[in-house]
Amino acid sequence: MQGGRPPSKGRQIQHMFAAIAPRYDLLNHLLSLNIDRRWRRYTARQLAPVLSRPGARALDICCGTADLSLELSRYAPVIGLDFCHPMLVRGREKIARHRATVILTEGDALSLPFPNDRFDAVTIAFGLRNLESPQHGLSEMYRILKSGGRAAILEFSRPIVPVFRRLFGFYFKHILPRVGALISGVDGPYQYLHDSVQSFPRQHELARQMTEVGFVNVTYHNLTGGIAALHVGEKP
Repeated sequence: MQGGRPPSKGRQIQHMFAAIAPRYDLLNHLLSLNIDRRWRRYTARQLAPVLSRPGARALDICCGTADLSLELSRYAPVIGLDFCHPMLVRGREKIARHRATVILTEGDALSLPFPNDRFDAVTIAFGLRNLESPQHGLSEMYRILKSGGRAAILEFSRPIVPVFRRLFGFYFKHILPRVGALISGVDGPYQYLHDSVQSFPRQHELARQMTEVGFVNVTYHNLTGGIAALHVGEKP
């Protein structure tokens, strides 16, 4: 803390992910019963039509340890960007093992170091709600997309089936934070996960925000009963 002011949300998020980086992948797969792998594969498949174009390139924002980047690399070369160095270190280790066509770089999702109209596809998985300004993050995604390019936002959401929503809500609020803290050895991040999802826009509201930025043909797909949702939009 400097001058008595608390650190920014971005700095807090950066420190939080650095603290849980050693157990991040384990917890992702364990706490989701490996369903998160299916969500990422599904996301990559939705972008296959644009990534099959000659010379196509993808940008994966808030790439973390590069799980989605690796899925996208099945279709086209990928640049993964994140501002948390320890997460990128683990991502590079995975990329080396898979010999994938992925380059990871350190950078800020709110100030992408790329010119306008550069990528055929841009993704962000479980990262948009962590940005200090999600709306500005959407604008940056729109800016770097080529005309005809496609953006995909994979994010936790609200289950749509009432009984399932109550059961998952209990797990998400009371069990997941405790298990996450026990395995990671860090208190707070998985409570933050619950709280940040609760305050994030619902599916239809995020679709509206994408339209306001300029995306067209915006759709969303509820995954696993709405635990997560994939929003897809195109740049005209």
